[in-house]
Formats: sequence, C-alpha cells, structure tokens
Amino acid sequence: MTRIIIIGGHGKVARKATPLLVEDGHEVTSVIRDPDQSKTITKLGAEPAIADVASMQKNDLEELLRGHDVVVWAAGAGGGSPENTYALDRDAAIRSMDAAAAAGAERYVMVSYFGAGPDHGVPPDNDFYAYAESKTQADAHLEESALKWTILQPSGLTEGPTTRKIDVHANDAGQVSRGNVAEVIRAVVGSDPSAVAGLKIPFNDGDSPIDEALRHVR
Repeated sequence: MTRIIIIGGHGKVARKATPLLVEDGHEVTSVIRDPDQSKTITKLGAEPAIADVASMQKNDLEELLRGHDVVVWAAGAGGGSPENTYALDRDAAIRSMDAAAAAGAERYVMVSYFGAGPDHGVPPDNDFYAYAESKTQADAHLEESALKWTILQPSGLTEGPTTRKIDVHANDAGQVSRGNVAEVIRAVVGSDPSAVAGLKIPFNDGDSPIDEALRHVR
C-alpha cells in the first residue's frame, strides 16, 4: 500500500483521481482549505486534512507530509491575482518540495501544464503570465531536487469523456479531459518509480492507452 497525499484535493482533477487511487488500494490523504469540503473528500474515500498551504512555512508543511510516500500537487490559485498565483503555484509549491524531501516522501508528482518552461512564450502583459512563470519556476525547482519526480503537463482541460487514451508526442497543446488526467496520475503513482522518475509528460487526448504511452515518453 502506498500512502499518498494530494495537495489541492478538492480541485476537479483531484476529485476524479482520488477514488481511482483508493480503488487501487492506496491510502489517500486529501489536503483542503475549506472544512466544509470534508464530507466530499470522505465520500471519495480519502482522509481530509485541513490546511492552507499557501500560508504554511516549510516546517509545518513537513509535518503535514510526514508519513506519506507520494506527494501529488494538484493545487492552483485558479486565475486569481498575480500575487495569489505566485504565492501558491510557485512559492508554496517550492516549499512543499523541500518539505517533502525533509519528511521522507521520496516521490513527487506535479500537475503542471503543456508549455511550461523557460520558453513558455507568454508575454508579461498577459493574464496567464503569472501562472506560466510560477509553474516554470516550480517545475525547475522540482527537477533540481533529490526527489523522484514526475511532471505532468496536460493541455487544455475539458469535461470530455475519460477514454484512458492520450498522445504524448504532440508538438502543440490541444485538449485533454480531466478524467484522462486523473487516469495519468493513477498510472504514474502505480508505476515502478524507476520507470517514471525524471519524466516530463506533455499530453493531449489521443489514441494510445495510457500505460503504453508512458512507456514511450523517454
């Protein structure tokens, strides 16, 4: 049994991924900020943990993450102010990586986005710039860490069908259902760590079964 903690547990992708992970026999803790969301998390089969990760320091995050094997970052400021975006998507994410390493959680799965990186191309006057910069810097910090990391880079998220099929070789971002993103999280967490550690996985909806697609990322 793998002990998983999902940061951003009430997000749309996380709520789809949680019951899949529970079904696979994992023990899941779901971090939420609003106590009123606890019932939803419990119904999904996870243990709710109430915490505002954006305001937590590394030591507090370390205590939150201690005892878990895998950290899944699925949190996001959701298009709020640039200040809130940097505070959560960059600063808190980076603190959580340092805390994960200190707490002994060896594996870290980051839900990023298709196109994140130094050449993301988003101009500073664009509303998306703070998010693009935050994800780019957080991903870079994760890549330089000692954690066994995997960075997921889904394209435009939709409420389309969960086909369990993706495309990991597209040059351009398209669309991918949140259900398929949840299934990729499930597949990565359930994989041999050595098979997925150090992978950046940009993907759209596609024609390849997820397990097969992941074998051809490198």
